[in-house]
Amino acid sequence: MVPLFLLASLFALPADTFGAPTDAVPGSGRAISLLRRNQSPRDVTEWGALAKNQRDNLLAKYGSPTVQKRSSGYNLIVDQLYDSSYYGSLAIGTPAVSFDVILDTGSSDLWVAGSSCGTSCGSSPTYNPASSSTFQNLSTAFNIQYGSGAAEGYDAQDLVQMAGFSVSSQGFAVVDTVSQNLLTSPVSGLLGLAWQSIASSGQMPLWQALASGNVWDSALFGVQLNRYTNDSTAQELEPGGVLNMGYTNSSLYTGSIDYIDIPGTPSYWYIPLTSLTVQGTSISITSGTTAAIDTGTTNIAGPASSIQAIYAQIPNSQPATGEWVGYYSFPCSTTVNVELSFGGNTWSISPADFAFTQTSSTECIGAFFEASTGTGSPSWIIGDAFLKNVYSVFRYNPPSVGFASLSSVAIAENGAGGTVPSATIGTVSATVTNTSDAPRGRALSASLSTLVFLAVSALLL
Repeated sequence: MVPLFLLASLFALPADTFGAPTDAVPGSGRAISLLRRNQSPRDVTEWGALAKNQRDNLLAKYGSPTVQKRSSGYNLIVDQLYDSSYYGSLAIGTPAVSFDVILDTGSSDLWVAGSSCGTSCGSSPTYNPASSSTFQNLSTAFNIQYGSGAAEGYDAQDLVQMAGFSVSSQGFAVVDTVSQNLLTSPVSGLLGLAWQSIASSGQMPLWQALASGNVWDSALFGVQLNRYTNDSTAQELEPGGVLNMGYTNSSLYTGSIDYIDIPGTPSYWYIPLTSLTVQGTSISITSGTTAAIDTGTTNIAGPASSIQAIYAQIPNSQPATGEWVGYYSFPCSTTVNVELSFGGNTWSISPADFAFTQTSSTECIGAFFEASTGTGSPSWIIGDAFLKNVYSVFRYNPPSVGFASLSSVAIAENGAGGTVPSATIGTVSATVTNTSDAPRGRALSASLSTLVFLAVSALLL
């Protein structure tokens, strides 16, 4: 699935340990490696279940401090389920215990499985409130509803550390009941990386507490995701890229970063989508169309009319059926070229990322699928099928999303394999207190698009 997920000193080993790109990081720099789960043989039914859950949960998701010294960090990311999602690590409690969590720029809540979860959480590592001297139970119900199940628990606060940063009184949810197969070890939950205004708990997200607390060298985080979808030798888990917190890693991109401001009050990381071409033909985009940039979504969702127009440019493509409803099939022998613009530069999607999966010896399923989002929500959801092709930056002030072309160093990481990052706890270089005064008297609801990957991960193993 957004620095994205592990803070360098706190939750990831040095980047060069995993063959990840390195750069001259500012004196207090941090980054997080991402891990990705590699491809292994599975049948069309399993791929269909993944596709259906992604679409259902995306529709549910979008339907309806004290200043210390500044710093930066990185977190090595893990690629999970064949580029389906990306996770990193953080640590919770005193003493700190590390957990792997899906990194999701399309939601704003942090939740982890609690020690009382029992068999429903499988073998995923769990958080034990009784073992932390800084734990606070806020006695607020937490309830996550999504297309294929639910997770329930309660709202809490504790010390949370990531990539060398420490945030005290950070709000999160302790989950004690989940639907079967919701979690697959080693993942224990998810970390929302969007804005507080859409947090189900009402509490300030971890990244926002750090950005507003003035502890980052620059108030932004950058994400680079690796590709293995076209690698037939990929393993279940692979090095997935990196999350840079408080700085951008210039070794991972070339040229300048093209920033597009978020219109209105920040909620999702949404920006205007101004043009889209397929096979060189322009697809009509309604004026004022917005797109959410979402690391927690594997593919790309858009209005039915636009998706139909896209596949009209691909000979012999046709709507898929059954669990594939909303998706389209096309001949695998066809090289599909797609370009997007958000008001600035034009960005290409690799044909390897356009082909989500293969359903027969000749037919493939495309990464673009139909989804009708709710009123006031972005009409397009731009997920990892696009984000693997750029270096993405999420900026706090002014609120904006930036893209830059990947460097040769970053491109070389695609399919490179290597040692999978593991969650480790390092030295804290900067601290802040989350002073968010969140409402305590209402039940929490869920971030859904990311949960689909947690739910389906067990199914596909």
